[in-house]
Amino acid sequence: MRFSSLLTLACAIAAFILSLLCLFAGSSKSFIQDGDLLTLNLSRIGHTSLFNTSSSSGDSLGGLLSSLEGDLNSLLSDVATDIATALNLPDFLNVHLMDYCEGTYEPNATVKHASENITLCSNRTLGFHFQPTKFVQDHLPSGITLDDIHWPQEVEDAERDIKVASIAMIVLYVIGISFAGIAILTALWGIFTDGRLSAFVNFLIDLLAFLSIGIASAIATAIIVKAVDAANKYGNDIGIAAYKGAKFLGMTWGATAVMLLACVMSIAQCCVGRSRKQQHGRKEVY
Repeated sequence: MRFSSLLTLACAIAAFILSLLCLFAGSSKSFIQDGDLLTLNLSRIGHTSLFNTSSSSGDSLGGLLSSLEGDLNSLLSDVATDIATALNLPDFLNVHLMDYCEGTYEPNATVKHASENITLCSNRTLGFHFQPTKFVQDHLPSGITLDDIHWPQEVEDAERDIKVASIAMIVLYVIGISFAGIAILTALWGIFTDGRLSAFVNFLIDLLAFLSIGIASAIATAIIVKAVDAANKYGNDIGIAAYKGAKFLGMTWGATAVMLLACVMSIAQCCVGRSRKQQHGRKEVY
């Protein structure tokens, strides 16, 4: 019995679970919502100098905002949710690997450490690619366009740039999870055998799982950084912001790290098996 394979087994199980959590985070309104790739905050949209209500009463957006009850200038300075609500937009969007969820901040977005109230999650698909421009355009009231809210073209350009990478990322996660599952079985096999063959097979499967999950994690990190930077750089003028999914990054790189450890253990088992065989051969000669 090879007891070192117990560590390899533990690593494979950890990588399998962590990768599954990355893939299925946000599958319901209550399941690991903080495991998102990024959060897009729309609650402050309209609260910038671009939205000057004193000179916009003649355009479509100005007319919509003027229809709000109360003093609009007061709303702009004190309440973050009213403008987004007037535009039929949620306060925030949690973007996951295979879907997105939308919701509102409770009691409102101006309260420090406001809680998230998830109201809706989209259908989950393997070919999911989040398009905030299309989402906002589809939700705007009739007569209001992206030009009216000064939606930045650069955000739409960034969406197109990461589309292919997003699809490749999801495919690699699925492949990595599959190999991690197989690695669990090969590690179990390795526990009850003591040959180099089982150790080498285990190493090969661990390596494939490590490469798949590692490349997927690298692509995910690049996508998150590019999307968040684009939203904050070009969306700040209209009041939108984005935040990186720290928990998702921790889970995906954690899965990568434990699969790397599994690879190291497996190759060590190959070397130990060879050494033992050589020593046994010398004893027979003498």
